[in-house]
Amino acid sequence: MMNLYNSKILIIDDNRELGEMVMRILKRSGYQTVLWAGSCIQGMTVFKEEQPQLVLLDVMLPDGDGFSLFRKIRDLAETPILFLSAKDEDNDRLFGLGLGADDYITKPFLPQELILRVGAVLKRTYFSQGMQVAPAREERLVLGKRTVSFADATVSWEGKSVSLTAKELQLLKKLNENRGNIVTFDALCFSVWGDPYYGYENTLMVHIRHLREKIEENPSSPQWILTARGLGYRLAGEKKSL
Repeated sequence: MMNLYNSKILIIDDNRELGEMVMRILKRSGYQTVLWAGSCIQGMTVFKEEQPQLVLLDVMLPDGDGFSLFRKIRDLAETPILFLSAKDEDNDRLFGLGLGADDYITKPFLPQELILRVGAVLKRTYFSQGMQVAPAREERLVLGKRTVSFADATVSWEGKSVSLTAKELQLLKKLNENRGNIVTFDALCFSVWGDPYYGYENTLMVHIRHLREKIEENPSSPQWILTARGLGYRLAGEKKSL
């Protein structure tokens, strides 16, 4: 049975000295398997071979950038990714979080800060009650012409189909659990990230926008995910298909 410290962690950073330091920090904290790769190509190879539970990813790499590698990894799996970078500009941080990253920590950092952030990401991804499978009555949800399959994490309409990311799926589940009622920003952030709204304002907005693009016929004028200004969001009511 998987526990927190059995989680396999992959560090992708071209600074070998830093990589080895992070490996030591994590291993001293109890993590048994910590891997290192120094480039995009090597990182992707190790990721495919080892299938880690968490990736610590540098933004600047010798053969590419971490943002592009992030997209390639997410094409393969919904593995949580924490950006680890010397770039501390707000635009870079928000861009990384907007892509769907689980966290962003800048160098230099305190060892305890790294340990806490890694543990928090792993706990909310693999050990949170909020990640349990939805009950059978919520397997399918009809939103106008579109049908959401919670089991498959897909949205289908008129012979087309798109996939939902893990965070989009969790947001939609939380809204559906409270259908017709306002779900506060804090409640949504706790359901997905295990943290309050503060610091996730832009990230939540980006995920809601992406979710609307998949379930709304006209995302710029949504009829299903409605904004309760200053409070949160509400999923408009309609009969569900069981």
